[in-house]
Formats: sequence, structure tokens, C-alpha cells
Amino acid sequence: MKFDYNTTRNELILAEYGRNVQNMVKYICELEDRQERNRYAQAVIDLMGFLNPHLRDVADFKHKLWDHLHIISGYKIDVDSPYPKPTPEAAMVRPKHIGYPQQKIRYKHYGKTVEALIEKAKALEEPERKAAMVQGIANFMKMAYVTWNKDNVADETILKNLAELSGGELQLEENVNLAKVEFKPVSNRPANNNNRGRNNNNGKNRQNNNNNNNNRQQRNNNPKQRH
Repeated sequence: MKFDYNTTRNELILAEYGRNVQNMVKYICELEDRQERNRYAQAVIDLMGFLNPHLRDVADFKHKLWDHLHIISGYKIDVDSPYPKPTPEAAMVRPKHIGYPQQKIRYKHYGKTVEALIEKAKALEEPERKAAMVQGIANFMKMAYVTWNKDNVADETILKNLAELSGGELQLEENVNLAKVEFKPVSNRPANNNNRGRNNNNGKNRQNNNNNNNNRQQRNNNPKQRH
């Protein structure tokens, strides 16, 4: 008896669709009637969409499925596709390198966004709008500090950092308090509700036992109740 192992089979071109889909595509390529190929190809496209529902959230969902159909066939399938047929050369083209930002961030916990906001605030000329923006930036800096450092921070530290980042150009008015932000550590110990209920039941049982003992003592002291 001869066994059929994956190591002896043809390589899966797109493993997410499975071997059965690849075999069906191969069968379609061997059909002589074009209309029959188109009909079977549409059925396989529907099956491919059913097997990978996450692709429905991708832009040009149907276009991607038809491209995958051509790729699985080795670009040999001859059907009437509603989209341009992809080429092997296009699949080998690498996207351009996006590149990484080379700018240094003075305070990592504030991020580059705070530095960009400070530059915009420095360029404002309207005093009221500028003061409101500086207040908002300082409040955000305090929130970011507490979030990333897991520790409370004094307003003086935030104002000092704001002055450093702005080159001394941005300052808050006197007696202005920043938004209240506090770091509250969360305890990892779960509340033991079972013990709490057990303690309540034990208290009730002790109270019932005391009441029963009192009633028994009263009956013993009353001779009429004994008879």
C-alpha cells in the first residue's frame, strides 16, 4: 500500500487556501471549454473568499482574490477576469523602503508629538489662544509622564521640562494648576469573596447557637416549662 505524504506532493503556492483549492485550480486550467472554465473559476473565487473571511476588510477584496487565483495557477489559467491579469514580474518588484525617522527625542515619554506642538505654540501670535494651547500641552505632558513612568509628578517638573523643550519661550501664568493626574497602583491580589461569605455565615451560625443556648437555659430555670 502506497501512502501519499505532503513531502511527495507539489508545493503549496498559497498555503492559506489549502491543497484542495490548488487542485481545483489545476483542474480548471485543463478544461477545454472557456465558458466552463469561467463558471468553475467563479465558484473557486467564492470558496476562496469563504475560506479567508478576514480579506473582506481589505480594500479591493475581489481584486485580491482574482490575483491569488492567477498566482495559484502559476499564471497559466485562461479565464475572463474582471481585473487585469497579474504578471510574475510585478510580483517580484519590492516596495520602496519607507525609511526611519532620524530625529532625536529629548524626552521619550513625551514623544515627538509634544515637541511638534510646542513649535506650533511658539509660532502663535494671539495671546489668549497661545496661553490655552500651552495649558493643554502642559496637561498632556503630565498625563504622558504619569502613564509611562508609573509615578506621580509635581507640576514644577512639568513646567521645567516645558521650558527646556521650548527654549524658555513657553511658560504658564502664575498660580495655574495642571490637571490632576495621579498614578494609582493596581493590586494583583484578587478579592476573596468566598472567605467573606464564609465569615458572614460563621457569624450567623454563632449568633444562632447563642440564641439556642439562651432559650434552653430559660426553659431549665422555669419549672412550668419543664412539666
